[in-house]
Amino acid sequence: MSDPFTIRVFVADGDPEGVRLVDRMNWTGVGIVFPRERWQTARSRAELSRTGVYILVGYKEGDEDLPTLYIGEGDAVRDRIDSHAQNKEFWEHGYAFTTSNNGLNKAHVRWLERELIQQAKKAGRSKLDNGTAPPEPPLSEAERADSRAFLREILQVLPVMGLRAFEEPKPVATPQVPASIQPAAGSTAPAPVTGSPGNVVVVVPAQEEGFKSVFLGQHRWRAIRISGGKLQQIRYLATYQTKPISAVTHYAPVAKIEPYGESGKYQLIFSSAPVEITPIPFADAPAGLMQGPRYTTLGKLRSAKTLMELF
Repeated sequence: MSDPFTIRVFVADGDPEGVRLVDRMNWTGVGIVFPRERWQTARSRAELSRTGVYILVGYKEGDEDLPTLYIGEGDAVRDRIDSHAQNKEFWEHGYAFTTSNNGLNKAHVRWLERELIQQAKKAGRSKLDNGTAPPEPPLSEAERADSRAFLREILQVLPVMGLRAFEEPKPVATPQVPASIQPAAGSTAPAPVTGSPGNVVVVVPAQEEGFKSVFLGQHRWRAIRISGGKLQQIRYLATYQTKPISAVTHYAPVAKIEPYGESGKYQLIFSSAPVEITPIPFADAPAGLMQGPRYTTLGKLRSAKTLMELF
């Protein structure tokens, strides 16, 4: 367990959604977070005239599941963000880290930039607008220790500032599916039901590309919203293949449920390969019934002949 800590947030313009400064006791660093539309206000801050690192965050058109990040550094952070305000359209919020005593030099921030890029890739909760990661700069043993400590502070503060893209996902639920109701390899029907009321199945609409590449290819499903009351109940995920198939055709047991991206969505990772079942067709169901996730039980998945019977 990490050590507890206290941070201080200064709302510079009186708007909780505006320019905010974040610092910690016994830390020379300072974090500045601002929405893009307040950049002209934020850029006047003296902290942004210093050497530091910054992160620009937003969503690119047509890609709303994972945020896009650009991570950079500069001798004067203000100048670098000024240029991105002109030539990068995607970002909506900026996060910058400098010091109160000009304690960071060029080698420090190049090392921090590189480590932040690597951490974002490792976490897998965002897409990067950066090209290749910069080479590691030469640092003395003492400088490397100082830079690592500064990075640790950044990574602790960022979630409090509203950005979790550098955190490796931790399961919010780890369903335990009894061996007696695990789907058998090559089976064409759901496993037998043992009477447990906790066998909740989330049924998701799947287009052909995602069904083949993610559900069958990666044994997972991504970017779905799940109501909080269902997180600990879900044991399986089934797919409703959209037109022209228009039927529920496969299901799989869920091993763990993790956060996905920054917008309250989840990914479900399977404990074994998906199993094909006798198709449950759309039939006479009302239009729009499968525009989003729906919930049912393993018993109904076993017995239903149509989508209306399933729900």
